[in-house]
Amino acid sequence: MSVAALGLVVGQSTAANAAVACDVTYSANSWTSSPGQGGFTANITLKNTGDPLTSWSLAFDYPTTGQKYTPAGWGANWSQSGATMTGTNMPYNGNLATGASITMGFNGTWSGTNPNPTSFTVNGTTCGGAPTTPSVVVSASSVAVNEGGTATFTARLSSAPSANVTVTTARTSGDTDLTVSSGGSLTFTPGNWNTAQTVTLAAAQDSDATAGTAAFSVGGNGVTGATVNATEVDDDAVQEQSIIVTPTAVTVPEGSTATYAVQLATQPTGNVSVTSTAGTGDTNITVSSGGNLTFSTSNWNTPQTVTLAAAQDSDTANGSRTINVASTGLTSRTVTATEADDDGGTNPTHAENPYAGATGYVNPNWSAKAAAEPGGSAVANTSTAVWMDRIAAIAGNSSAMGLRAHLDEAVRQDAANGSAPLTIQVVIYNLPNRDCSALASNGELLIAQNGFNRYKTEYIDPIAAIMRDSKYANLRIVTIIEPDSLPNLVTNLNAFEKCREANGPGGYVDGVRYALNQLHAITNVYTYIDAAHHAWLGWDSNFQPAVDLFYNTVAGTTAGVDSVDGFIVNTANYSATTEPYFTVNGTVGNQPIRQSNWVDWNWYIDERSFATELRSRLISKGFRSGLGMLIDTSRNGWGGSARPTGPSTSTELNPFVDQSRVDRRIHAGNWCNQSGAGLGTRPVANPASGFDAYVWIKPPGESDGASEDIPNDEGKKFDRMCDPTYTGNNLNKFNMSGALPDAPLSGQWFSAQFRQLLQNAYPPIN
Repeated sequence: MSVAALGLVVGQSTAANAAVACDVTYSANSWTSSPGQGGFTANITLKNTGDPLTSWSLAFDYPTTGQKYTPAGWGANWSQSGATMTGTNMPYNGNLATGASITMGFNGTWSGTNPNPTSFTVNGTTCGGAPTTPSVVVSASSVAVNEGGTATFTARLSSAPSANVTVTTARTSGDTDLTVSSGGSLTFTPGNWNTAQTVTLAAAQDSDATAGTAAFSVGGNGVTGATVNATEVDDDAVQEQSIIVTPTAVTVPEGSTATYAVQLATQPTGNVSVTSTAGTGDTNITVSSGGNLTFSTSNWNTPQTVTLAAAQDSDTANGSRTINVASTGLTSRTVTATEADDDGGTNPTHAENPYAGATGYVNPNWSAKAAAEPGGSAVANTSTAVWMDRIAAIAGNSSAMGLRAHLDEAVRQDAANGSAPLTIQVVIYNLPNRDCSALASNGELLIAQNGFNRYKTEYIDPIAAIMRDSKYANLRIVTIIEPDSLPNLVTNLNAFEKCREANGPGGYVDGVRYALNQLHAITNVYTYIDAAHHAWLGWDSNFQPAVDLFYNTVAGTTAGVDSVDGFIVNTANYSATTEPYFTVNGTVGNQPIRQSNWVDWNWYIDERSFATELRSRLISKGFRSGLGMLIDTSRNGWGGSARPTGPSTSTELNPFVDQSRVDRRIHAGNWCNQSGAGLGTRPVANPASGFDAYVWIKPPGESDGASEDIPNDEGKKFDRMCDPTYTGNNLNKFNMSGALPDAPLSGQWFSAQFRQLLQNAYPPIN
């Protein structure tokens, strides 16, 4: 039984004839809110090592009277009497087969200290046992280190040691250019064992074109160690050879077959053999054909097919099996194959494109507000995203549905839409130091005030726990990961202290990785990372650094690049999907379009061209070839009487561009409640090659920010870019803000904005 990341293990009973025998693993993520008191999230795994159970009751005593359950739990019906905690099974998880495990947990508070319980019972039978040797828990098992740069991971212990222990990190094998820069010796005490400490790795600048690798041991006396594998992101190579597999998750109907495709990333010097071998899991799933493929110098980029088969059986389980795709000298890939059982039960699967063939969730809260506006009923049934923009949004309140309420409503809508699946979009938006370069959308968490721990335990963990509920397994849950976060680390480090802080431990990279690790592990959850827009990252100085940052961030997750389904651009922004009347490479009067004030030497003038090239660069960097792109078209239509009907006839550069562009903003950097904007293309799947969908992520009619200072308890501050009288700053070349007047706080309903969007919709609303 592996317990490296879980902490205290009790109950190693293996009595074959016992009616009840069990292992219980308990760990707590703890934080301090003031001296001598704080909160925690308890995570518990119950493993049945005895006879099958049809119901269960787990009980244990907390060592102190200051440890209190605060009614917010998952996976069990929880109650507390004195020091005794009791959790009984939910209706859906009472059956626990021999060898089966179930996870559960809850939130709590503590005063004094927060020690782990040491004894557990299941149905009155003591599991028993003793503490194990603490294990080193690292934030990532693999990290990517830019050549000439650094990368970090964190280490902590799984449980409290009996005395101080020293954990050292040292290279054990591999490229000597990869070294430990700082954090090579860390001290953990019985008091700080659960506090993550940072280790920094460095990659020396060299002249070769090899992406070196090295293994680092992280361990010491009195602990079970861990290994972190580092890969150098070489800046001298154009592209490294790799296996490209599409898709990396397939559903195989019972009694039938399914396929995936294999190709190489670049031309080899000779023949390359690639094998597909069935690994661990359901043996009913096998490789039917294509198990041995040969790629030559001429067919290396021609996809070849591997066929999987699922044998007919009589059980009702949706078995799964890993398929290993490998070639000598190359990094292997893994395909997860899931059987779609035809004997009953639900069949949660991970589709290549969650929007294909699906209907979209209609948010009743937004729909009612839209329908109440003149003409709004024409779009009130359009699918829009649900924003989890603070911890309180998870539970909701009397006027706004919480996450579970939205998912329950999605289940109801799914039952009413026939055989089509249903896709619901949820925006994950609460990083500490959120929107570090703006004010209108600042969040409630700060890195300096335990923000990262709160983000994990009070925000991401409860969201993941709700999404894991089996009653939502047939929904396609699309998560939009942290708008405006990683792009700020590309462009705004020098100008904003909060951004510099967000570039360190417990900041944006750590937060995004944690969100991906928790959400990607749920089969029917899809993850798309926000990639800003062309007027933010479209310059050479920003584009490749953004690609590198996206890759390094995602490569550091547990599943690596497979932990994302794609990227989204233009989230809550106004950039046109396409500019039909001029091109970035054109000229006017012998002057390049790129030289115009509007384009300002950017390489992109619209979102589709930007997203297309971004996808290409990301795949070249190492992302899977099936990577999908999304564009938020909720407010980028720019229709109405101001929309040009063709290219300008002017022979002067700036008048030509200004009269030809459909994006009517004063400056492409303006982002708040823009005057003249209109609804864009209605949500649609597979709108163009490489694009999973055009979507409405920002619900039309919800404000970007207040046009004047409005006191609030949501952490949202007054940003002058939302003030229509503001004359701008260096970010928008000191142009007017272009914002509408009389706007409420971000996220609140802005009737005047919605009516404008409806009037200026393109395509027009009938």
